[in-house]
Amino acid sequence: MKRREFLRRSAYGAGAALVGSAGLGAAGLAAAAPELAWRGFGASGLETRMAALPKLDKKMEASDTVTLGKTGIRTSRLAMGTGTVGVGHHSHQTDLGVAGLSALLQNGYDNGLRFFDSADSYGSHPHVADALKHVPRDKVTVMTKTWSRDAAGVRADLDRFRKELGTDYLDIVLMHCVTEGDWTTQFEAARDVLSEAKQKGIIRTHGCSCHSIEALRAAAKSPWVEVDLVRMNPIGSHMDADPETVAAVIREMRAAGKGIIGMKILGQGDMRNRQDDALKYALSMGLLDAFTIGAENKVEQMDLIARIGRAA
Repeated sequence: MKRREFLRRSAYGAGAALVGSAGLGAAGLAAAAPELAWRGFGASGLETRMAALPKLDKKMEASDTVTLGKTGIRTSRLAMGTGTVGVGHHSHQTDLGVAGLSALLQNGYDNGLRFFDSADSYGSHPHVADALKHVPRDKVTVMTKTWSRDAAGVRADLDRFRKELGTDYLDIVLMHCVTEGDWTTQFEAARDVLSEAKQKGIIRTHGCSCHSIEALRAAAKSPWVEVDLVRMNPIGSHMDADPETVAAVIREMRAAGKGIIGMKILGQGDMRNRQDDALKYALSMGLLDAFTIGAENKVEQMDLIARIGRAA
């Protein structure tokens, strides 16, 4: 899948008004069944997955300190996403403006969140940079992503990203991986730049953000991937495959010591009416070190923090 096709599909997913308006309560699932059937949605499937979850043996909080695989990076369980419908250097969060999104990130920091999730494609670097002026840099984890597919492009991105973010180093840099073909010789050259950057202290760790089951499987087998951003929710919404298939690949990643960060936890809004189920699933599966969700205002952010604490 080429980047243009990926962006087209992302835009389609963002514009699925039927899904968003119906919600995923039992009635919403029934009403949306024809539209959702091809994605493996269904009320019975969701309830079956939820019933099969192991019971959490301890309370978990959004602000819990977690370690990302073998990277040594310690950060909060919840990352503050800045890329809801993040495409074309724009997202719902950047609609808040630099001051607005910066204030939201600072509010999260004040409530124990230490993980800023940004990307060039979201256009959120200036917003994160402003927030970094108001919090201790060494107390937060900054993650960003690049679309570049060659050494020169990645090298230029690293220089530009640090300037845009106003920081000397980046904690996590991911490469967007859409197809298994992203592991070609050209892509390897780009990865070599990130390996060199890690040796020089420009970045702390590297990995990929996967957008197909082929890329996810390739990432699981690659020793170069130290951190993986994976799509996971109990209804298979905007995921690389059905939840069971994806979970099996993530188990392989965990066995290899990779840091696993979840995304699409709420199914890009498809589980807005079943948030507690989505959060319980993310926490109970025992597969994710951390996960990222993009709140769009302080009320949503505080509600999300509270819900995670009640998920057990």
